[in-house]
Amino acid sequence: MGGNVLDTGTAAWILFGGFFGMLALRVPVAVALGLACLPPLLIEPRLWPMVLVQETFNAYNSFILLAVPFFLLAANLMTIGGITERLIRLSRSLVGHLPGGLAQVNVVLSIFFAGISGSSTADAASQGKLFIEAQVREGYDRSFSVAITAVSAVLAAIIPPSIMMIVWGGVLTVSIGGLFLAGVVPGLLIGLVQMGTVHAYASLRGYPTYPKSTWTELGAALLVAGPALLTPFIIIGGKIFGWFTPTEAACIAVLYAIFLSVIVYREMSGRGLWKAFSETGRFAAITLFCVGTASAFGWLLAFYKVPDALLAGVGTWEMGPILTGFFIAGVFLVVGCFLDAIPAIIIVGTILQPVAMEAGLHPIHFAMIGIISLAFGLVTPPYGLCLLISCAVGGIRMTQALKDVCIMLLPMLSVLALLIMWPDMALLLPRLLEPDFLK
Repeated sequence: MGGNVLDTGTAAWILFGGFFGMLALRVPVAVALGLACLPPLLIEPRLWPMVLVQETFNAYNSFILLAVPFFLLAANLMTIGGITERLIRLSRSLVGHLPGGLAQVNVVLSIFFAGISGSSTADAASQGKLFIEAQVREGYDRSFSVAITAVSAVLAAIIPPSIMMIVWGGVLTVSIGGLFLAGVVPGLLIGLVQMGTVHAYASLRGYPTYPKSTWTELGAALLVAGPALLTPFIIIGGKIFGWFTPTEAACIAVLYAIFLSVIVYREMSGRGLWKAFSETGRFAAITLFCVGTASAFGWLLAFYKVPDALLAGVGTWEMGPILTGFFIAGVFLVVGCFLDAIPAIIIVGTILQPVAMEAGLHPIHFAMIGIISLAFGLVTPPYGLCLLISCAVGGIRMTQALKDVCIMLLPMLSVLALLIMWPDMALLLPRLLEPDFLK
C-alpha cells in the first residue's frame, strides 16, 4: 500500500482492536484513542510518535472550537447564578398541571436549558440533582425518574446551540448557523414526544399533577425568566444576521450570563464564579482532549485508506436518499453505543460523508441525521454517558432503568425516521430564514 509496512486491513485491525481492547479495560475514551495510534506510528518507518502530538495540536488550531468551553461556561454560570431556578418556575407554570407534572417540568426545563448550554452531560448532571429525588418523593418510580432525566438531556445535543453541531460544522465544513436552525424543529418535536410519553406513563401509573397556574402566576414566572430565555435568541439571531461567528456568540453568551447572574438576579458570588470556571475547565479539557486524539486516530485511518476499504462495497448497493439516510442513522446508532459523540463525528462522520454526498443528501440533512442518532447513543449502553450519570445520581444500576429508556426511545426514533424521509424538517427553517446557509 504505497510502500507502507502495514496494509489497510492490518492497520485497521491494530487501530480498532487496540481502541476497543482498551475500552474493555475501562481506559478513558480520549486516552484509548491516543494509545491505539502508537503501534502503527512505531511500526511504520515513514511515521514516528510525534505525529500523534502534531495531529492532536492541529485539531486544536481551530477558532470554531473555542466556542465549546465558552458555551460550557455560560451554562455553568447560569446554573450557579440562579437562572435555572427561574426556568423551573416558568416550566412548572406552563406544564405542571399536565399528567406527571414534575416529569413534564423536567422535559420542558431540558428544552430551555438546551438553548443555553449545548451540553447533554451538563444537563443530565444538573437535572439529575434537581429532579430525580424530588420525583421519587412525589411517588414516581425511581427507574422512570432516572430514565426521563437521562432521555430529556439528549435535547441539548439537538436544540441549538449544540456542541455537537459546532464540532460537526468545524470538522466537516458545514454551516454552523444552518445547523443551529436545522436543529430547532426536530429538537422541539422530540421534546413533544417525550412529553407525550410522560403523559402516557402518568395516566397508567397515576403520577401526580400540580394545580393549574393562573394567568397572573404564569405572567410573573415569564417576567422573571424572560431575560434568561433571550439567550438562545441572542445566539441564534446573531448568527443568522451575521452579527457574530459561533465563537463570538459563545463569548456573548458568557458575558450575558455574567450580566444576568451578577446584575439582574444578583445571586453570583465570588465562590460561585470560581466554581463555574473550574468546572468548565474540567469539562472542556475532557471534551477537547477527545477532539485531539480522535483527530489523530482519523488521520491514521486516512493514511492507511481504511475509509476507502470500508466503503468499497457500499457504492454498489445503489441506495436512494431515504435508504442511505436509514443506513447512516443505523451506523451512527450502533457507533453511539460504544463511542463518544465527538470522536464518532470526527472518525465516522468523515467516513460516511462521501456516501451521503453520492446519495444526494444535503450536508445539513446528513448532519442532523448523524447528530440525532449519536444523541440517542448518550442513553444506550454500554457507553450511554447521560444514562450513566443519571443512574449514578439516582443510585440505581443501568439495567434497572433500561426498560423505561427503551420505551421512551421508541417515539423518539419515529421522529428520526420522519426526519430521514422528510428532509424539510431540518431544511425548512434555514431555507426560510437564511438560504445562504444551504449553499
